[in-house]
Amino acid sequence: MNSFEEIAQRIFLLRGEEDFAGTALALFRLQAEHNPVYHRYLSLLGVDPLRVERLEEIPFLPVRFFKSYRVSVTEGPYAAVFTSSTTTGGEPSRHYVPHLSLYEESFLRAFRHFYGDPTEYCILALLPSYLEREGSSLVYMMDRLIRRSGHEESGFYLHDHARLYATLQRLAATGQRTLLFGVSFALLDFAEHYRLPAMDLIVMETGGMKGRRREPVREELHGFLKERFRVAAIHSEYGMTELLSQAYSQGAGVFRTPPWMRVLVRDSYDPFAWMPPGRTGGINIIDLANVWSCAFLETQDLGRLLPDGAFTVEGRFDHSEMRGCNLMVQEVQ
Repeated sequence: MNSFEEIAQRIFLLRGEEDFAGTALALFRLQAEHNPVYHRYLSLLGVDPLRVERLEEIPFLPVRFFKSYRVSVTEGPYAAVFTSSTTTGGEPSRHYVPHLSLYEESFLRAFRHFYGDPTEYCILALLPSYLEREGSSLVYMMDRLIRRSGHEESGFYLHDHARLYATLQRLAATGQRTLLFGVSFALLDFAEHYRLPAMDLIVMETGGMKGRRREPVREELHGFLKERFRVAAIHSEYGMTELLSQAYSQGAGVFRTPPWMRVLVRDSYDPFAWMPPGRTGGINIIDLANVWSCAFLETQDLGRLLPDGAFTVEGRFDHSEMRGCNLMVQEVQ
């Protein structure tokens, strides 16, 4: 594999860990050469890409670089530029995407991997904070999944909770399998005013109160939502602007990745050392769908790796804890 196009065609056909590792290392060497930001970062670390022989030896690029630089192997044109939400005055992350077809294939295959075909569901999206700005990769994904579902009731519900409740009641009466996907604060707002009848329903939250209200612990949030929606578990989606793939939890906050994505957990005080399963540290992600940007990302999330490769999310770093990474970011800037 000596081109980005060859890797893009291969990532959804991987067979086992050896195949994943070989493809990841091939992509690493290409991105190390052709992504100017990643190339400079590796140079400052004194890393020779040709000497990297294992996944654990790959330096991961801090996601904060997406706020200050164009992290891309091409100079364009771009089919889309996805942007993150920000606090007032903050700088958003920008993910430059030259080929939307790869993103669409990634999120559709991941959804099918965990949930089956979208046509089996009526898909309802409660994403006010995302719909109220431009450039959300999550809104793009949900829009395409809603279209794929083909159900006449599928769609976005901004702040119209009464209409959403009426829709859910109709779906409950017909026995329609339904997926309600929402940002946490919006699901909580809805659940505080409505309690649903028993129905064939998956409730999936995508995290975050976005500054709207106190951030509850996961067990508290999920416990309340389970009681109000009358479901056995609350599902979760783990994704971000800087990624083109998603991990999913089908309960208890345990996330699993699709076959072209992996999670490693780094030491909180040494970004180049790894934590064993069960120990909390920083979440690093390999997303092979990030063919055209950087597939090896160091996030600001804290988590634990489980023995079977699943992972949990335990919170986020505050800036005082980002010691090694902070120094490196400052040096590159």
